[in-house]
Amino acid sequence: MAKVKNIGVFTVFFLQAFLFFGQNPTPNNAGTPSKVITGMEQLGDYTAELENLRIAVVTNHTAVSNGVHLVDYLLNEDLNVVKVFAPEHGFRGTADAGEHVASGKDKKTGLPVISLYGNNKKPKPEQLANVDVLIFDIQDVGVRFYTYISTLHYVMEAAAETGKKVWVPDRPNPNGFYVSGPVLKEKKYRSFVGMHPIPVVHGLTVGELAQMINGEKWLEGELQCDLKVIRVKNYTHDMLYELPIAPSPNLKNMRAVYLYPGLGLFEGTVVSVGRGTDYPFEVFGHPDLTTGDFTFTPQPAPGAKNPKLNGKTCRGFDLRNLDAQFALETRKLYLTWLKTAFEHYAGTEPFFLKNNFFNLLAGNNRLQEQIKNKMPLKEIEKSWQPDLTEYMQMRKKYLLYPDFTPAKGF
Repeated sequence: MAKVKNIGVFTVFFLQAFLFFGQNPTPNNAGTPSKVITGMEQLGDYTAELENLRIAVVTNHTAVSNGVHLVDYLLNEDLNVVKVFAPEHGFRGTADAGEHVASGKDKKTGLPVISLYGNNKKPKPEQLANVDVLIFDIQDVGVRFYTYISTLHYVMEAAAETGKKVWVPDRPNPNGFYVSGPVLKEKKYRSFVGMHPIPVVHGLTVGELAQMINGEKWLEGELQCDLKVIRVKNYTHDMLYELPIAPSPNLKNMRAVYLYPGLGLFEGTVVSVGRGTDYPFEVFGHPDLTTGDFTFTPQPAPGAKNPKLNGKTCRGFDLRNLDAQFALETRKLYLTWLKTAFEHYAGTEPFFLKNNFFNLLAGNNRLQEQIKNKMPLKEIEKSWQPDLTEYMQMRKKYLLYPDFTPAKGF
């Protein structure tokens, strides 16, 4: 089972340099925490409700409890699973980011598997014709541009349009102990890497976000789907939840999960975050950086068949000395690395990619301009506060679990 540490109340401060990091998490544990019980682990309590329904499962490799995958569990219970819908990275979670995921059949069960990535992000009415309920169970990491929540949106929308039910057996959010970053406000910055007016780090479980999508009427035509969330037991947002299974090929461990909100923004720049190495999202660099004492060379690898800066020696920083303590002490979208890389980049091609991808990740064009204008980080963070304050008020309506101790500024 996943390990849980209780954060409790701790001092929040902002780190000013790369080398000032704690070595081990030191949360204030009040006794032994209770075992977190995910929504999937409680499905046995709802078997009778599912007995006469035709079930489609929207899932990937993370929907596992006690070594049993959700699809196998449902079939073992003699429930009528008719098909599987798979998100980015595929049903088994092995495809590259952005790679076309082919539909087909699951070798183990023989069930048809339909990809919800590429040109078919939203289930079509004909694909739902023989379905009564869609069970959505995918482990998220709590970041707006992590695309599993975009798949959730389209599944809910398709279900609302066709009168189908949606069940979300909920799971903890490993980055659910803070909220930070710019809120996506303008329609022109909405895309599959950001569909909702929420911050980069949104502080919600998938179940809570599903309730928000429904309650705020964000589905096309302000529709609402027939939604059922199975709550996690013994979870609070004041917890560090260690994922039992890596959520995608390039988030291999908890360090990468904690670093992902800040390092993910580099995907809209020329800088590599280590895709094509053994430590993706634990390092960053570029051949034309003039700072950093670490080098790495991306090479084709599982989950990174054609990595950025393939075969080129990159200079930059190794962040593998960081751990959960870093996440606890910062509790914000950490932009020091982005700012440092921009200000020490000596290449001839633009630092920010011309395809506007950085702005889609950030949810606006202001962050790019703030970095280019060398705005102090505290001023950048201050510019987020009005929208974050408004978001936090809205968020309260949809929380299913006790909230985290607010960081300074809320």
